[in-house]
Amino acid sequence: MARLSDQMPDGARGPMTVIALAALLTACASAPSAPLAPDVDATLRGPDLAAVTREAATFKHPVLKPVAIDLTRPLTPEALGLIAVIANPDLKAARAKAKVAGAQAFDAGLLPDPVITLGFDKLLSGPDMFNGLTAQIAQDLIALRDRAVVRARNQATARQARLDIAWQEWQTAGQARLLAGRISALTRIVALDDATRAASDAMLQRVLAAAPRGDVKADEVETRRIAAIDAADKAVTARRDLDTARHALNALLGLAPETTVAIAPPTAETPTLDADALFQRARDQRLDLQALQAGYASQDASVRKAVMDRFNSLQLTISRTRDTAGNQTLGGQVAFGLPAWNAGRGGIAIALATRDQLRAEYAARVFATRADIAELVSQLTVESAERDRVSSQLAALQPIVDATEAAVAHGDVSLAAGAAARQSVADKALLLATLDQTMGEQRAALLIAVGGPLKD
Repeated sequence: MARLSDQMPDGARGPMTVIALAALLTACASAPSAPLAPDVDATLRGPDLAAVTREAATFKHPVLKPVAIDLTRPLTPEALGLIAVIANPDLKAARAKAKVAGAQAFDAGLLPDPVITLGFDKLLSGPDMFNGLTAQIAQDLIALRDRAVVRARNQATARQARLDIAWQEWQTAGQARLLAGRISALTRIVALDDATRAASDAMLQRVLAAAPRGDVKADEVETRRIAAIDAADKAVTARRDLDTARHALNALLGLAPETTVAIAPPTAETPTLDADALFQRARDQRLDLQALQAGYASQDASVRKAVMDRFNSLQLTISRTRDTAGNQTLGGQVAFGLPAWNAGRGGIAIALATRDQLRAEYAARVFATRADIAELVSQLTVESAERDRVSSQLAALQPIVDATEAAVAHGDVSLAAGAAARQSVADKALLLATLDQTMGEQRAALLIAVGGPLKD
């Protein structure tokens, strides 16, 4: 059987070979497959804590500092925050997404490839003796012209993406610290509620035993029954809140739901708070504000490019030809768009409006930051004063309760009076624990709002 190439004229074989080779190279270009299952299975198994510990010791971040983590001891809020940053599945996905912006910045720095055009005209009849041949190489000069501004824009976009991720990491670490403080406080509240529940149940059993003998009135029995039910409801609610907080922390850390994390008690120290000074710190160190600044720089470059795009096409072509008579020529062409009607005015208007929008968004974010910090500082000031008051009351109540307990033991005071005294102390202790939880969460929220340490 004759090959197709054998049936072609000799002058046609060279160009056809080039075309066939180009088609073959295009067909061979492919990307390796990447199945989903391994990543999903690894995420469900949870992080390799030993690897996380090693990474935490050398972790690099604009705000977060490396932490030496000892997995054999209860984890501090700082350690939990760093584990969350390293192991959180959402952050892993966000970091992978941010690589796209880096790839775009890399792409912007590459020179555009030239375009080669080959032509062949087969001589079918006539006095001439040659086939016609054409070879052209064309270069898009617009890409060369715009290379610097596009590169500046994409680099600013990549910086914005990195800062957005860093801000998300800071927020995640802050949320881990908040949950750690909540879990510690709720553990204490659960213990107090369980003690109150046990005391209420014991008192109810006493009055139920005394009621048949006529030692207590029916309304006293009903009061104790209501108190026991109320104490049981509070204990169940506290345990439910604790369980919710533990599951939320496990999800944040990328751990399996059934995992139990040992948490070291957080420090309750609150430095002297100055809302104005903290706002100034926030303006200097908040990563989301820096990200918005980078986004504005990127859009500013987009405005410059929109202005340059008034001349939206510019191409240089060099050609070499041989006609059927054997004449050979070498020539060039320049093609460009003429800004006669459109002149890129629509693109310029959109770019300018977008830049104005970003400037307004930045101002709004700064304004909201100041308001958030002022509100949190005010709340912490009020809660701190309330905590001091409750702590003083609790200290004053304790000697009275001790004396009442002694009087009950001697039979000088009724059991009901002793139970009321104990309950007053329990209520104050529970209020103190609740205030500690609230203040701990407010401190964590303030740390997030400031975007870094509250003091040097």
